[in-house]
Amino acid sequence: MKKAMLQASVLAVCLFCAAAGTRAEDKVLNVYNWVDLIGSKTVEEFSKKTGIKVVYDTFDSDEMLEAKLMVGSSGYDVVMPSSSFLAREVEAGLFMKLDKAKIPNWAGQDPAFLRLLAVADPDNAHATIFDWGSTGMIVNVGQVQKRLPGADLNSLDLLFKPENAAKLKDCGIGMVDSPTDVVPLTLKYLGLPPDSEDPANLKEAVATLAAIRPYLRYVNSSAYLNDLASGDLCLALGWSGDTSIAQRRATEAGNGVRLHYAIPKEGGLTWFGSVAIPKDAPHPDAAHAFINFLLDPKTAADFTNTVGYGNGVPASLPFVDAAIAGDPAVYPPEEDRKRLFFPKQTSPAFDQERTRAWTTFKTGM
Repeated sequence: MKKAMLQASVLAVCLFCAAAGTRAEDKVLNVYNWVDLIGSKTVEEFSKKTGIKVVYDTFDSDEMLEAKLMVGSSGYDVVMPSSSFLAREVEAGLFMKLDKAKIPNWAGQDPAFLRLLAVADPDNAHATIFDWGSTGMIVNVGQVQKRLPGADLNSLDLLFKPENAAKLKDCGIGMVDSPTDVVPLTLKYLGLPPDSEDPANLKEAVATLAAIRPYLRYVNSSAYLNDLASGDLCLALGWSGDTSIAQRRATEAGNGVRLHYAIPKEGGLTWFGSVAIPKDAPHPDAAHAFINFLLDPKTAADFTNTVGYGNGVPASLPFVDAAIAGDPAVYPPEEDRKRLFFPKQTSPAFDQERTRAWTTFKTGM
């Protein structure tokens, strides 16, 4: 009798543990994503469809995300690293391999984009594409043409020639605070390999940047968006999707600001936001389900309509708002896309040297 009762008790405990494990795996998902980088309906619709509760946290820099991943036991199931950090994070073993059998929407991704992302993640084993864009020039057409009549709005000469930058100083020039964007772009402008680790090349790039530093209002990754929209800035080296957001705000304000985004004729840098699962994610099945949901064409379209960045799912285009689908900053024409490049991951030693050089440039010392 006691034996039977003991067996029954053990069975009950086992069933309870199994049920608890199932509930934890099936009903909870911990997401760590960039600030303001999610579709308006994504979280709500995923929970409604699957019954999985989403705990959603945000970060505002790749360094913040990487620090949590390096420590381990972050508790997150899905994270969104940038492609510029992805290679070293994959190499460090921070992510589990994706089970693509659990991601049936995987097949709907743009194969050309996947090939580019594979530079950072060989065989696309650990990450999928969340969003993509480019780094180029955002130009207030009226203000720039007033100061530089006849200037080529598609050339980095607009910014990197000190005589041009000097004439635009009064109307304001901004630059993103991102050496992984700006240094490769500067090298490309100079006709040098954008992923070069040659100290002489880095020195030349920094000298080019230092020559225009007196004419920059700031080096900041967020301030330029509102300043472009309000007309308080006439030129920014920034991210493509911000053009759409700034133009929308300017139109709503009725201030007459007209913005032009240019993938520079000398070459523009392309990048991807990716989605990956930390190696110690507590709910990997829920994570795979969420990734699959993100790759649904309607979900991807909601993301683009909300945020203004392109996604990696071509079948989403019919569901994207016409104004956004026709915006060359979000979906550049083929001739512009041909000028995009995707730099390879540089070594940690070079990354440190580039960061030191960037800090010196920013402070103007």
